Amino acid sequence: MKIFAFSLREYDEQIFFKEICEEQGLEYGFTSDYPDIENAELAKGYEGVSIITNPMTPELLDRFRELGVKYISTRSIGYDHIDLPYAKKTGIRIAHVTYSPEGVADYTIMMMLMGCRKIIPILHRAKIQDYSLKGKMGRQLSSCTVGIIGTGRIGTTVAHFLSGFGCRLLAYDQYPSEAVKVYAEYTDLETIYRQADIITLHVPGSKDNYHMVDRAAFAQMKEGVMIVNAARGTLIDTADMIQALENGKIGFAALDTIENEDGLYYLNREGDILNNHERAILSSYPNVLLSPHTAFYTGEAVREMVQNSIQGLLNFEKQEPNPFEV
Repeated sequence: MKIFAFSLREYDEQIFFKEICEEQGLEYGFTSDYPDIENAELAKGYEGVSIITNPMTPELLDRFRELGVKYISTRSIGYDHIDLPYAKKTGIRIAHVTYSPEGVADYTIMMMLMGCRKIIPILHRAKIQDYSLKGKMGRQLSSCTVGIIGTGRIGTTVAHFLSGFGCRLLAYDQYPSEAVKVYAEYTDLETIYRQADIITLHVPGSKDNYHMVDRAAFAQMKEGVMIVNAARGTLIDTADMIQALENGKIGFAALDTIENEDGLYYLNREGDILNNHERAILSSYPNVLLSPHTAFYTGEAVREMVQNSIQGLLNFEKQEPNPFEV
């Protein structure tokens, strides 16, 4: 089988990609560029294509089909960037990946701790040699009620890890997990909104979940609530969140992902004028932590992402059961 990888980072992913393809005896090609109509030609003669979180539009899917591509695998858990109904029409089969949830869970809790202990003003003021205590008093994470929305592999791991801090944990999921019940009390969203000091999101960015946290949701939350999002930016209505930050409803927002991050994250845009007004507004607030979608980024996770992307394509080609197909 021949596999072509787009937007493959040479400083990390390509090292693993080369190693795994050579182990499997696979022919492969790659580019660090994101796929578009012009460079799709690079995939001619390859059965499988590996991508990252770049949009797979009907036009691009048609082009890949014309070039003989049979399968596409995204090196990400989320696949909302792929037009799945249209891919099905073209006959191109789509896969995603899974990877260890510990990295995102670690990062999620790190952001909670940063918010609880006011680390942003502490570090900023230390840079100008202001070592006074006024305005830096935090709170213990153990004293917080944390609401976990979504208890898949990552949400479950977050619940497990937070149990060690002694937090009261509330959870919501359409399909409750017995493993999570050991640590958390399942309840409805309204109860989480009313009672949680910290709310963390771990659900997919599907159409059903689009803007699930909006003005109506914020209105039900506690004053000064902390919002943590290391899942998908589309889960939160950004305009409503900005309003909630400005009126004090949100005390701290930790956002590893935001709406309209395409064309920004994972690219070096130093010196560019960025046409993303909402991100500019959010970055100006002292009680907002923005990180560029890096919660997943550990060596362990990157290797699994590459390995499972390749495996998903191989399963298609071998006509074997494929747990990665979407």
